[in-house]
Amino acid sequence: MTGQEKYLITGAAGFIGSTLSERLLKNDCWVRGVDCFSDYYPREIKERNIKVALKNPSYEFIEADLAEADLNGLTDGMDYVVHLAAQPGVRKSWGDHFQVYIDHNIKSTQKLLESLVDKPIKKLVYASSSSVYGDTPSLPMRENSYIQPVSPYGVTKLAAENLVHLYRKAFAIPSVSLRLFTVYGPRQRPDMAFNKFMRRILNGGDIEIFGDGEQTRDFTYVDDVVSAFISAAEKGVEGRIYNIGGGHRISINDLIKKLREITGMEVKVRHIPLQQGEMKHTYADYSSASGDLGYSPNYNLDDGLKNEWEWLKNEN
Repeated sequence: MTGQEKYLITGAAGFIGSTLSERLLKNDCWVRGVDCFSDYYPREIKERNIKVALKNPSYEFIEADLAEADLNGLTDGMDYVVHLAAQPGVRKSWGDHFQVYIDHNIKSTQKLLESLVDKPIKKLVYASSSSVYGDTPSLPMRENSYIQPVSPYGVTKLAAENLVHLYRKAFAIPSVSLRLFTVYGPRQRPDMAFNKFMRRILNGGDIEIFGDGEQTRDFTYVDDVVSAFISAAEKGVEGRIYNIGGGHRISINDLIKKLREITGMEVKVRHIPLQQGEMKHTYADYSSASGDLGYSPNYNLDDGLKNEWEWLKNEN
């Protein structure tokens, strides 16, 4: 390794992790990426995500399951650790699938934290989720809002967030957590709404809307999220939790109207029953991130959707 700042990125072959890795490499950092290629979605998608990074001599990729691997070697010599690895998905976290969420979201985080005890890292940045809030009675959601997740996924993300806090208190691991609000953009996972909706439009299929479509979301463009992670590593106040949102809240029904405008194609909608664990509304107050990290979203929803649409057409 050289004198470059060294980052360990877990979940490095995923949507956010691969985008973050490329930004860091452009910033002349050295990056070690770790991913276990879980079967949540096809491996070839993740392999495509890291093709550019793998060509860079300042990038090292290791395939490993954090819940099972010896992590001491992985974390040795790192300046910053960005912990993105997790089992995603609200709807799949119920029933027998819950064990997978325990292993990938809680056990993996605890093992990673243990490997950082007594190591001189500058900062651990944990990727939490707006799912920890549940159906909080007031909007926008603030970091000190009442928290009660409405899905097993949200429960595991909150548990991992609490582990990060505990290890900071007990072992002085410098850390911050970012609660991300529905991230979208190029490389978005195929199970996420925009990706699914756009593929259905391209193929002439119906878009499935849960419930009446009046639920709202705060959508955050991936490049803004990447900027937040880098700022959190460099400037985040130890022990703090930051909301990272897109600065706009929109209903799914209004989103469909935007997709009609952006794609110029027919959008057919079919309503299906609401699923367990679905939050009614999300909306971030990110004033703490603005104050400490200088965070301000640069992408409006229209431009972000256009970018994802163009990417998806090229991928197809």
